[in-house]
Amino acid sequence: MGGVPEPHTGWTFLTNHARVLAAIADDHNARVRDIAAHCRLTERAVQKIIADLEQAGYLSHTRAGRSNTYRIEPSKVLRHPAEAGLTVASLLALLARDEARRARGSADSGATVGDG
Repeated sequence: MGGVPEPHTGWTFLTNHARVLAAIADDHNARVRDIAAHCRLTERAVQKIIADLEQAGYLSHTRAGRSNTYRIEPSKVLRHPAEAGLTVASLLALLARDEARRARGSADSGATVGDG
């Protein structure tokens, strides 16, 4: 493993902070290295994002030996005024539903958006 992930140019719908939070929601014991690979970020970028999320109260961690266990604060409201009232839990639920739908869609080889 190792190396810097392939860079992405242009805009995306999700921020890197949202991607890291979603990766941690999938595995509360994930290593920074694994989160970085999943999100296609550098380990240093992931460490910075985790620090941001912890400082803002969205995330905390406990250390056990050489590993961390992360805890997400599900009732924390998202930061942007246009997202007033939307919690971390509701955001993660939306992402989880989409992921489940994509997993089912790959099993149905002919399915497209709008079918059904």
